Amino acid sequence: MLGRFGRLLQIAPHYAYNAWEGLFGHRVRGPSEVAQGVIQQGDRVLLCMRSNLRGWELPGGNLGEGESPEDGARREILEETGLEVEVGDLVGRYRRSGFLPHTAWVYRCRVCGGEPTPSPETPRVEWFELANLPETIFPWFAGPLKDALTGARGLERNEYQGLGAILAGAKIDIKNRLRG
Repeated sequence: MLGRFGRLLQIAPHYAYNAWEGLFGHRVRGPSEVAQGVIQQGDRVLLCMRSNLRGWELPGGNLGEGESPEDGARREILEETGLEVEVGDLVGRYRRSGFLPHTAWVYRCRVCGGEPTPSPETPRVEWFELANLPETIFPWFAGPLKDALTGARGLERNEYQGLGAILAGAKIDIKNRLRG
Protein backbone atom coordinates (compact mmCIF):
# COMPACT_ATOMS: atom_id res chain seq x y z
CA MET A 1 0.00 0.00 0.00
CA LEU A 2 2.80 2.42 0.85
CA GLY A 3 4.33 1.78 -2.57
CA ARG A 4 1.22 2.97 -4.36
CA PHE A 5 0.88 5.93 -2.00
CA GLY A 6 4.52 6.85 -2.56
CA ARG A 7 4.03 6.78 -6.33
CA LEU A 8 1.05 9.12 -5.96
CA LEU A 9 3.11 11.52 -3.82
CA GLN A 10 5.53 11.89 -6.73
CA ILE A 11 2.76 13.63 -8.67
CA ALA A 12 2.83 16.90 -6.69
CA PRO A 13 5.92 18.55 -8.22
CA HIS A 14 4.95 17.51 -11.75
CA TYR A 15 1.40 18.78 -11.37
CA ALA A 16 2.61 22.06 -9.83
CA TYR A 17 5.01 22.61 -12.74
CA ASN A 18 2.37 21.72 -15.34
CA ALA A 19 -0.19 23.98 -13.66
CA TRP A 20 2.27 26.90 -13.78
CA GLU A 21 3.17 26.20 -17.41
CA GLY A 22 -0.43 25.67 -18.46
CA LEU A 23 -1.83 28.75 -16.79
CA PHE A 24 1.03 31.27 -16.91
CA GLY A 25 3.99 30.02 -18.99
CA HIS A 26 2.63 31.35 -22.28
CA ARG A 27 2.14 34.77 -20.69
CA VAL A 28 5.82 34.92 -19.78
CA ARG A 29 7.33 33.41 -22.93
CA GLY A 30 4.61 33.94 -25.52
CA PRO A 31 2.77 31.27 -27.48
CA SER A 32 4.65 28.03 -28.05
CA GLU A 33 4.86 25.76 -31.05
CA VAL A 34 5.57 22.05 -31.00
CA ALA A 35 6.22 19.48 -33.70
CA GLN A 36 5.24 15.83 -33.42
CA GLY A 37 5.50 12.77 -35.59
CA VAL A 38 3.27 9.81 -36.32
CA ILE A 39 5.71 6.99 -37.01
CA GLN A 40 3.94 4.02 -38.50
CA GLN A 41 5.55 0.79 -39.68
CA GLY A 42 3.06 -1.60 -41.22
CA ASP A 43 0.35 -2.24 -38.64
CA ARG A 44 2.29 -0.65 -35.76
CA VAL A 45 2.75 2.90 -34.48
CA LEU A 46 5.44 4.26 -32.14
CA LEU A 47 4.36 5.99 -28.92
CA CYS A 48 6.32 7.48 -26.01
CA MET A 49 5.64 7.95 -22.33
CA ARG A 50 7.19 10.95 -20.59
CA SER A 51 8.76 10.87 -17.17
CA ASN A 52 6.71 13.78 -15.79
CA LEU A 53 3.18 13.01 -17.06
CA ARG A 54 2.66 9.33 -17.63
CA GLY A 55 0.45 8.80 -20.60
CA TRP A 56 1.17 7.63 -24.13
CA GLU A 57 1.82 10.32 -26.70
CA LEU A 58 3.37 11.06 -30.06
CA PRO A 59 7.11 11.77 -30.02
CA GLY A 60 7.97 15.44 -30.44
CA GLY A 61 8.39 18.66 -28.55
CA ASN A 62 8.99 22.40 -28.55
CA LEU A 63 10.50 24.14 -31.53
CA GLY A 64 13.74 26.01 -31.03
CA GLU A 65 13.96 29.69 -31.89
CA GLY A 66 13.85 30.08 -35.67
CA GLU A 67 13.51 26.31 -36.18
CA SER A 68 11.08 25.05 -38.82
CA PRO A 69 8.41 22.57 -37.70
CA GLU A 70 9.93 19.89 -39.95
CA ASP A 71 13.42 20.35 -38.47
CA GLY A 72 11.94 20.46 -34.96
CA ALA A 73 10.07 17.20 -35.53
CA ARG A 74 13.23 15.50 -36.81
CA ARG A 75 15.34 16.77 -33.86
CA GLU A 76 12.78 16.04 -31.15
CA ILE A 77 12.02 12.54 -32.45
CA LEU A 78 15.74 11.71 -32.47
CA GLU A 79 16.17 13.09 -28.92
CA GLU A 80 13.14 11.23 -27.54
CA THR A 81 13.31 7.94 -29.43
CA GLY A 82 16.81 7.46 -30.86
CA LEU A 83 15.27 7.22 -34.34
CA GLU A 84 16.30 9.21 -37.38
CA VAL A 85 13.23 10.03 -39.44
CA GLU A 86 12.28 11.47 -42.77
CA VAL A 87 9.51 14.00 -42.20
CA GLY A 88 6.65 13.49 -44.64
CA ASP A 89 3.20 14.95 -45.12
CA LEU A 90 1.71 17.43 -42.68
CA VAL A 91 -1.25 15.72 -41.03
CA GLY A 92 -2.42 18.96 -39.50
CA ARG A 93 -1.83 22.11 -37.55
CA TYR A 94 -3.67 21.99 -34.23
CA ARG A 95 -4.17 25.35 -32.53
CA ARG A 96 -4.96 24.69 -28.90
CA SER A 97 -6.39 27.28 -26.56
CA GLY A 98 -7.33 27.13 -22.90
CA PHE A 99 -4.88 25.23 -20.71
CA LEU A 100 -1.32 25.29 -22.11
CA PRO A 101 -2.13 27.12 -25.35
CA HIS A 102 0.12 26.16 -28.26
CA THR A 103 0.21 25.18 -31.90
CA ALA A 104 1.10 21.57 -32.69
CA TRP A 105 2.42 20.64 -36.14
CA VAL A 106 1.86 16.90 -36.67
CA TYR A 107 3.65 15.05 -39.48
CA ARG A 108 3.78 11.55 -40.85
CA CYS A 109 7.34 10.31 -40.45
CA ARG A 110 9.30 7.36 -41.78
CA VAL A 111 12.18 5.72 -39.90
CA CYS A 112 15.46 5.91 -41.82
CA GLY A 113 17.92 4.95 -39.05
CA GLY A 114 18.47 4.10 -35.41
CA GLU A 115 16.71 1.86 -32.92
CA PRO A 116 13.94 2.85 -30.48
CA THR A 117 15.83 3.97 -27.38
CA PRO A 118 14.34 5.49 -24.21
CA SER A 119 15.68 8.81 -22.93
CA PRO A 120 15.49 10.58 -19.55
CA GLU A 121 12.56 12.60 -20.93
CA THR A 122 10.81 9.56 -22.43
CA PRO A 123 11.70 6.46 -20.39
CA ARG A 124 9.30 4.31 -22.44
CA VAL A 125 9.32 4.12 -26.24
CA GLU A 126 7.21 1.30 -27.66
CA TRP A 127 5.60 0.01 -30.84
CA PHE A 128 1.87 -0.71 -30.58
CA GLU A 129 -0.31 -2.73 -32.91
CA LEU A 130 -2.91 -0.45 -34.51
CA ALA A 131 -5.61 -2.92 -33.49
CA ASN A 132 -4.44 -2.80 -29.86
CA LEU A 133 -3.56 0.82 -29.01
CA PRO A 134 -3.27 1.60 -25.29
CA GLU A 135 -6.28 3.11 -23.56
CA THR A 136 -3.98 5.60 -21.84
CA ILE A 137 -3.14 7.82 -24.82
CA PHE A 138 -3.55 11.45 -23.78
CA PRO A 139 -6.65 12.90 -25.50
CA TRP A 140 -4.73 15.74 -27.16
CA PHE A 141 -2.64 13.09 -28.98
CA ALA A 142 -5.47 10.67 -29.76
CA GLY A 143 -7.14 13.04 -32.25
CA PRO A 144 -4.04 13.77 -34.35
CA LEU A 145 -3.10 10.08 -34.28
CA LYS A 146 -6.56 9.14 -35.58
CA ASP A 147 -6.32 11.86 -38.23
CA ALA A 148 -2.97 10.48 -39.42
CA LEU A 149 -4.15 6.88 -39.46
CA THR A 150 -7.20 7.80 -41.54
CA GLY A 151 -5.03 9.53 -44.15
CA ALA A 152 -5.76 13.18 -43.31
CA ARG A 153 -3.49 15.83 -44.83
CA GLY A 154 -3.08 19.53 -44.16
CA LEU A 155 -5.83 19.82 -41.57
CA GLU A 156 -6.38 23.05 -39.65
CA ARG A 157 -8.02 22.39 -36.29
CA ASN A 158 -8.82 24.70 -33.40
CA GLU A 159 -9.17 22.83 -30.12
CA TYR A 160 -10.00 24.03 -26.63
CA GLN A 161 -8.26 22.30 -23.75
CA GLY A 162 -10.52 22.91 -20.80
CA LEU A 163 -11.17 21.20 -17.50
CA GLY A 164 -12.31 18.00 -19.21
CA ALA A 165 -8.94 17.57 -20.95
CA ILE A 166 -7.05 18.35 -17.74
CA LEU A 167 -9.05 15.79 -15.74
CA ALA A 168 -8.75 13.15 -18.48
CA GLY A 169 -4.98 13.67 -18.54
CA ALA A 170 -4.73 13.45 -14.74
CA LYS A 171 -6.77 10.24 -14.74
CA ILE A 172 -4.44 8.67 -17.34
CA ASP A 173 -1.35 9.79 -15.41
CA ILE A 174 -2.62 8.39 -12.10
CA LYS A 175 -3.67 5.11 -13.72
CA ASN A 176 -0.18 4.63 -15.19
CA ARG A 177 1.55 5.57 -11.92
CA LEU A 178 -0.51 3.05 -9.97
CA ARG A 179 0.42 0.35 -12.48
CA GLY A 180 4.05 1.08 -11.67
